[in-house]
Amino acid sequence: MTGSLENLTDLPDGGPRGGVSGDLLSHVLAQIRLTGDHVRSRDVAPSEHLDLEAGAAHVLVLADGALHIEDAGEAPVVIDGGDLLLLPRGLGGARLVASRARASVIVCRFWFDPHSLRGMIAALPERIHIGRAEGAGWLEGIVPFLMVEVTDDAPGAALMISRIIDVIVIRTLRTWVQRGHTTGWLGGLSDARIARALKLVHERPLQRWSVDALADAAGMSRSSFCERFAALVGRSPLRYQNEWRLNLARAMLAAGDARVGEIALRVGYESESAFSRAYKAMFGYPPRNETPSPGEERLPD
Repeated sequence: MTGSLENLTDLPDGGPRGGVSGDLLSHVLAQIRLTGDHVRSRDVAPSEHLDLEAGAAHVLVLADGALHIEDAGEAPVVIDGGDLLLLPRGLGGARLVASRARASVIVCRFWFDPHSLRGMIAALPERIHIGRAEGAGWLEGIVPFLMVEVTDDAPGAALMISRIIDVIVIRTLRTWVQRGHTTGWLGGLSDARIARALKLVHERPLQRWSVDALADAAGMSRSSFCERFAALVGRSPLRYQNEWRLNLARAMLAAGDARVGEIALRVGYESESAFSRAYKAMFGYPPRNETPSPGEERLPD
């Protein structure tokens, strides 16, 4: 991302079905930073379960066969050949077990930057399942490209792998939103009324939006708006607005083309000290030039 506030917030009108602004979705998803650091192809024998590293996020693409998701108290979910499974927080207490035949699966491990609009990552569902038919227009093209990079020893292969995993994750989230029955902050984007309020916050972060103004834009009463916004987005409207401004500031700090005090003013803070306190409260350290998070420094195994 660039350091220009104008570039960060210039969103053309228009969008896909469900009242969601496609540019708004891109703008929000751009704040989720992740690093992919490992890709491998695994064969899972009949009745064998697939082990995944705890604490990491994963994308699984089933090349052949079928896997069952077994979770206590829930009916098994079948992942068929050609399907994709996104696990933002790993498997948790669930198990992935091959059915009666051998299954072949491509496992992509990645790490979310913990400071990337943390409420968004926390609000992602436990898993997102994209069927073969839904991913046919893009998954069948990008996975072979990924596997070519995995076997490439040329310089830059590690970065290419990370970026391709990034594209797969973002495309998966976009497909999930377009279904129209999402939960969490993705549900906020697919709700036409809440999306109108989110669009204002993203387009004009310098403006101190009141709850009443955002509720008016959404065409809702104040109480209904606050309740609906918090239920879908996982944050109050004003907290979301503040986190968005601070994430914009973080991107500008990473670009390194402005001083802390200048960035504080750009994102709507009246003083550098107030900005520094808010920044430290959110990220755990005072505003400074950004360095890669531990996950971002990983290289493929």
